[in-house]
Amino acid sequence: MPGPQVNDAVVVDAQNDPRPPSSQRTSESSGVISRPLTIGGISVGSAAADNNGGATGTTVAANGRLNGSGSSGAGSTNGAEAATTGGVVPSKGTPTISSHTSAATSGDLKKPSNNYAAPIDRSTEFGDVVLRLKDIEKTYVIEGSNEPVTALRNINLTESSSTNGSFLAIKQGEFVMIRGPSGGGKTTLLNIIGTLDAPSKGSVELLGSVVNSDSKDEELAELRLKHLGFVFQTFNLIATMTAAENVELPMTLANTLSEKERRLRARQLLALVGLRNRIDHLPSELSGGEQQRVTIARSLANNPSLLLLDEPTGDLDTATTIDVMNLLVKMNRATRTTCIMVTHNPDLECYADRILYVSDGTFAREVINTEPRILSLEDYVKHLNEREQHMTTEVVRREA
Repeated sequence: MPGPQVNDAVVVDAQNDPRPPSSQRTSESSGVISRPLTIGGISVGSAAADNNGGATGTTVAANGRLNGSGSSGAGSTNGAEAATTGGVVPSKGTPTISSHTSAATSGDLKKPSNNYAAPIDRSTEFGDVVLRLKDIEKTYVIEGSNEPVTALRNINLTESSSTNGSFLAIKQGEFVMIRGPSGGGKTTLLNIIGTLDAPSKGSVELLGSVVNSDSKDEELAELRLKHLGFVFQTFNLIATMTAAENVELPMTLANTLSEKERRLRARQLLALVGLRNRIDHLPSELSGGEQQRVTIARSLANNPSLLLLDEPTGDLDTATTIDVMNLLVKMNRATRTTCIMVTHNPDLECYADRILYVSDGTFAREVINTEPRILSLEDYVKHLNEREQHMTTEVVRREA
């Protein structure tokens, strides 16, 4: 399968998007308490909650899918309403962004040239640098052996161009993927970025704070709670808590909202990811895709500036994978929350603004995607079937 349309020498051009803004939906139901839902300091409209605490409306389609049939390249094929974010308005005190920022809608999408993916709206430039890595190394000593094992070496992300093993620093609003073979150091790198692990050497500059092996656990815990969101392959939901209670938990730990505000925000977030009818369900009562949506809602609970995703679609089927990826890119475009995602799936590279390839514990190369795209379920499944048929034909031919 051909990769995304990329060019190592070309940087994303965010200035010349001729497409008009999308309209914003709001709830006008009687008896509805409607308050702005903000993520990363950006208002994404009004996800309302009724007097029973159930979310009744959001500015994103309730099922979290992009509109259109497979032939239009717009994502899911069940005729769901167009997923729009409309004019995204910054909350008070946050940097101003373009009022016509929106997720891709059916009207925005053009017939893809490769027949299984369609362009994603990129109508705003990236913001300030949120992540720099300098001379990161990570080594382990195996018990019973004096030989250290090197997991990461010479990892650098700076403002300068790709020279001497150094690549571009990550900026606000970017969707960056980290790709590479198993055992290459991808998850180790993500854990260091997320302060779940400390580098043996080097330093991480995360949202203006320098993190190294001398950083105190209390400071790192506060940084994770207030500024980072995590989405894991295995969901890591608490089995005895409902979907709403799982989403509320980070807010309870942060202790900045009242109980009523936490409950409302949890329901707003679950409505935003298309789960307003699953609010009181336990994880065991949800499908894999629904559990991952709860995980995404939970990761957004405390308005993170940076979302870290470790194989978020690894345990999902093709249709659910596309649903989750479309949801993630909508969040990224609407709120400018920076996303860094580890994946083994090369077919998902088309969603990213940039792909960093890790091999043998170091960055091997960097590719900038000048035209990010979303996958169309119908056309992508057709492509997968054709690819499988081709591979089968090749095997039969070689054995003949």
